[in-house]
Amino acid sequence: MKLIAITKPYCENDEAAFIRRLFESGFDIVHLRKPETDINYCRALLEKLTEEERKKIIVHDHHILYEEFSLKGIHINKNVTTLPKDYQGFKTRSCHSLEEVKMYKNDFDYVFLSPIFDSISKVGYKSAFDEEVLKKASEQGIIDEKVVALGGVTFDKIPYLKELKFGGVAMMGSVFKSPRR
Repeated sequence: MKLIAITKPYCENDEAAFIRRLFESGFDIVHLRKPETDINYCRALLEKLTEEERKKIIVHDHHILYEEFSLKGIHINKNVTTLPKDYQGFKTRSCHSLEEVKMYKNDFDYVFLSPIFDSISKVGYKSAFDEEVLKKASEQGIIDEKVVALGGVTFDKIPYLKELKFGGVAMMGSVFKSPRR
């Protein structure tokens, strides 16, 4: 099961060191999601990471950084809806319904499905799926190794998400609220 972290949308103090600690503690991938941040901050942040660490970064908002820093890949979401022309690299996408998962998962390396649980980082952002809906989607093969659970995911929920056959978990709120921060 992939363990994925998502950065906060704005600048953080000593963020490169925090990203490094995420990798050291077992995270496989970090999504650099900075819609509220200037591209030059992102460049400066990426310059502080090693080449090996950058190969585990997926960029959301400033796609030009993918080639500039040899990053792992590019993420598509409601803010950035298309990949660069002729892009052939690793690609991921946000989905907010099972219909979107069915529509997109075969065209992407993985898709996020959210919100699985009530969000930790977005106040009032409630789960969109009850337990029965998730179980049925798992039984039908909609949830599989290409679907990553996002939204309110905490470490104690990982065994349940494994039972549902999610291929990974993505965390933002629980990672940044963790005492290990």
